[in-house]
Amino acid sequence: MTKDSPVARTVPVLVPMPAERPYSYAVPDGMEVEPGSIVRVPLGPREVGAVVWDGPGEAVDPRKLRPISLVFDCPPLTEETRRFVDWVAAYTLTPPGLVARMLLRVPAAFDPEPPVEGLEYAGHEPDRLTPARRRVLELAGDGMAWTRSGLAHAAGVSSSVVDGLSAQGVFRPVMLPPRPIVAPPDPDYAAPELTADQAAAAAELTGSVERGGYSATLIDGVTGSGKTETYFEAIAAALRAGRQVLILMPEIALTQAFLDRFHDRFGAKPAEWHSDVPPRGRERVWRQVAEGAVRVVAGARSALFLPFRELGLIVVDEEHDTAYKQEDRVFYNARDMAVVRGHIGDFPVILASATPSVETRVNADRGRYRRVALPARFAGAALPDIATIDMRRHPPARGGFLSPVLLSRMKDTLARGEQSLLFLNRRGYAPLTLCRVCGHRFQCPDCSAWLVEHRFRGQLVCHHCGHHEPRPEACPECGALDHLVACGPGIERIAEEVVGHFPDARTIVLSSDLVGGTKRLRLELEAIAKGEADIVVGTQLVAKGHNFPNMTLVGVVDADLGLANGDPRAAERTFQLLSQVTGRAGRTGKKSHGLIQTFQPAHPVMQALASGDAETFYAREIAERERAGMPPFGRLAAFVVSAATRHEAEGYARELRRAAPDMAGVEVLGPAEAPLSLLAGRHRFRLLLHGERRANMQDFIRALLAAAPRPRGSVRVQVDIDPQSFL
Repeated sequence: MTKDSPVARTVPVLVPMPAERPYSYAVPDGMEVEPGSIVRVPLGPREVGAVVWDGPGEAVDPRKLRPISLVFDCPPLTEETRRFVDWVAAYTLTPPGLVARMLLRVPAAFDPEPPVEGLEYAGHEPDRLTPARRRVLELAGDGMAWTRSGLAHAAGVSSSVVDGLSAQGVFRPVMLPPRPIVAPPDPDYAAPELTADQAAAAAELTGSVERGGYSATLIDGVTGSGKTETYFEAIAAALRAGRQVLILMPEIALTQAFLDRFHDRFGAKPAEWHSDVPPRGRERVWRQVAEGAVRVVAGARSALFLPFRELGLIVVDEEHDTAYKQEDRVFYNARDMAVVRGHIGDFPVILASATPSVETRVNADRGRYRRVALPARFAGAALPDIATIDMRRHPPARGGFLSPVLLSRMKDTLARGEQSLLFLNRRGYAPLTLCRVCGHRFQCPDCSAWLVEHRFRGQLVCHHCGHHEPRPEACPECGALDHLVACGPGIERIAEEVVGHFPDARTIVLSSDLVGGTKRLRLELEAIAKGEADIVVGTQLVAKGHNFPNMTLVGVVDADLGLANGDPRAAERTFQLLSQVTGRAGRTGKKSHGLIQTFQPAHPVMQALASGDAETFYAREIAERERAGMPPFGRLAAFVVSAATRHEAEGYARELRRAAPDMAGVEVLGPAEAPLSLLAGRHRFRLLLHGERRANMQDFIRALLAAAPRPRGSVRVQVDIDPQSFL
């Protein structure tokens, strides 16, 4: 470059890698870019998709700058989206490039979708007019363009009829814009039938949409109260206002019933975004969201990072669900980030749950969120009668896990032609297999966890790292044959016990790891809803908002399971899960019952469930959290240090502890070996940071990391702001 050459324009570009800041690139002459433009840039020996970021480029020697290779023909990311990325990165202490990577996860969508080959009537008549040809011409004669297959289908003829007309010059080829992945929803397609309570709640929600501006509203309604129909009206208001809508759901791949209900209300299904959508479908959804063609998305937590251009409403269904917390690469809670997204974009956010999280309840009680209550079920249907079964007084038969009290009620339910649901939040056949001769226990070679027997598949499986091996006939330690025994129940073992008691009943086992995956689960859920099963045995996925009209009995096999750990949210989560499960009963008005097997019938969670007094439970739980300074009255953050050896992990964890700055209002607990001390071959230690509500936890952690030595060798450090898991 000569002394008189113009200085190349420099722009910051955020690349999808663990980059702490944007890199500077030169803009070639004649190229137009703006903040948000999606570009291709050289990065080392390869080229990657990236995004032009805000602010001036760094003052870099022009001779060292590399030029942007290409600007994609793609709508730029909005300012709101870019601010959201920066906010998430700063809050979670994640490199902004990793957050941007979640936005740029489908690079094939950066180029426009190719046009579709179509046909339009050329004005010529065929040499022979058959009835089939006449039907085709009646449709196409108005000059509207059609795809070949679409015209044949609409006319009720084979594609060969259309091909024959094309060969005679009746049609001429045209190029059509790519088809939308879903039809646009019609907010006035079907008028809802709402109760007085639902109509009042809907009016409040639609009012927040019509007024505009940021707000957060909790729909707190019992199971079966019609929360979905209520927030559908807010969605309709947003659509009428020309805005896009995002519906977050914890298990979108399993909610076919929700998609059908949406179709019944709006005449079209929403676009889906989750791990089961094939790659080509994800590319089309991403592109059409960016262009504004997709107006409503129903998706898992990652849908929060789609490139919406006109987002005007977010609904977080089952807002209490732990599936909203991501614990990989970028640690974030999609529920909380959805509220942030609404605040940045200045639009409403709706949180819906029959069992709100304590954090959300406190926000509502203190006026930070609005609260809309739906205390009664739709059409006057009664909530199930809940009772506990004291397993000390009514134990199961030897070798069994179902109390005679529960079995008797199941027999009566079966005799009436109604359905029963048995819930146990433990997959597989048994959580532990051991040898009765030498005591050998089957443990994962890469994790500090027992292998779970899956008898349907004949495998012993680790539920943490995925390791699996065939179940042997002989003990690998002592060689004894036929002395391996399964300890404890999983749902497969409960199903085996059910078949022994009720051999003529139609029994279905529901679990996320059964052969056939999501497609099979959806089919089985439909079969249950149609009454094609008598007894259902399932894990927590049966609690996800399903509507089983003939379900009148729910039995919880082991209600104490979720309480047997050191999680500070154990009581809250157990209450939420069991409330959701028992809420599957009696949703269409039939007399229904929930029976909870427990060895702790006096525990506050069991008392709250049996009495139906959720308010007392929440008041007690909130008071305990406040006394202990736990969230939402205090702040938590966690460090997870892992390494190839225990010595390395413990040593670096202690170095982190020594580097902690002296800051009032924040204390560091640990390091301690993690409960799951070995995971996928890596040894793990944890530190827990506990701070006052107003403590600046992020600044504390930044100072700690700056003072600590850099990780060496195989050591890795993960920072988790607002941890949900303590394993």
